[in-house]
Amino acid sequence: MNTDTQLQFVTTTHPTRTSPEQIAASIATPMFGRVFTDHMVTIRWTDALGWHDAKVEARRPFQIDPACAVLHYAQEIFEGMKAYRGEDGAISLFRPLENARRFRASAARMSMADLPEAVFLQAVEALVAIDRDWVPGGNGSLYLRPFMFASENFLGVRASSEYVFCVIACPVGPYFKAGKTAVNVWVSDQYTRAAPGGTGAAKCGGNYAASLIAQTEASEKGCDQVVFLDAAEHRWIEELGGMNVFFVMDDGSLLTPPLSGTILPGITRASIIELAKREGIAVRETPYAFDTWRTDAASGRVKEVFACGTAAVVTAIGQVRHADGEFTIGHGDEGEVTRHIRTLLTGIQRGKIADPFGWVHRVK
Repeated sequence: MNTDTQLQFVTTTHPTRTSPEQIAASIATPMFGRVFTDHMVTIRWTDALGWHDAKVEARRPFQIDPACAVLHYAQEIFEGMKAYRGEDGAISLFRPLENARRFRASAARMSMADLPEAVFLQAVEALVAIDRDWVPGGNGSLYLRPFMFASENFLGVRASSEYVFCVIACPVGPYFKAGKTAVNVWVSDQYTRAAPGGTGAAKCGGNYAASLIAQTEASEKGCDQVVFLDAAEHRWIEELGGMNVFFVMDDGSLLTPPLSGTILPGITRASIIELAKREGIAVRETPYAFDTWRTDAASGRVKEVFACGTAAVVTAIGQVRHADGEFTIGHGDEGEVTRHIRTLLTGIQRGKIADPFGWVHRVK
């Protein structure tokens, strides 16, 4: 399919848009994923027509049939990305083309319709443009959720012949509790997130549904996130429930598990690798065992550990709990390398630091 395809969007402004005063109140202290902007973007796909019926319209509930394919066979994918307001008031996206490419890869793995990258970007920009007043300044951002689901009404195990693509948005602040410099994690020895040949590298809802029981277990253990080990040996560290992980070694280098098909290829992860190398920091993508992590934390070989993702950005891991006990990383709070990387990354995202990579995309 031609990735340069453009669609003509029909725009209908919300008849009762949220007032500036209400928007200001909503974005002052936003809760993650609770308050949404006035509009949404929708595009439909069928075997006969391809992508069509592109709309920017008032955000509203979907009306779907009880036999809608997504309800029965879970053909669904999504992305997570953010729009930032710079100090000059300009709105920008961070590496949106990478989200578009990953969206296409997820669609291919889930046997869904292929959305051209240009149309993905066009849809995201259209929503940001009409709801630009919702983009917070300061440390806030507008979280964007592009997603696609099978919309054909049928009962039968096969790929759908109809899909709906949609983009919604919500103003957000920190993903974890405000003021928390490091989070605690639970290492699951019972549940796995993905297996070789599965959907671990696709950003589909089923991966997250399968992780929720382990995340519930983590919460019961007083932890903020769960760490998953590999499915075959329950030995190798893979990723957290919703983010990738990096280890800062005593020689200043970074280590992160390699992309092997069971780990989501995070855009923040890829950006940190490029950013670190530019800073002269060595990065190794290599398997790392949980037992080794525990030993290295005790000896001081591992100085810092941090999780990363669109929502969490860069967040230090302070304490690790597991079935046989617990251990602390460094002093249990954010370390110098973690802070340095977070400062550089967020500085580029928000336009406070020059972007040498061409990652920042201004929204007109």
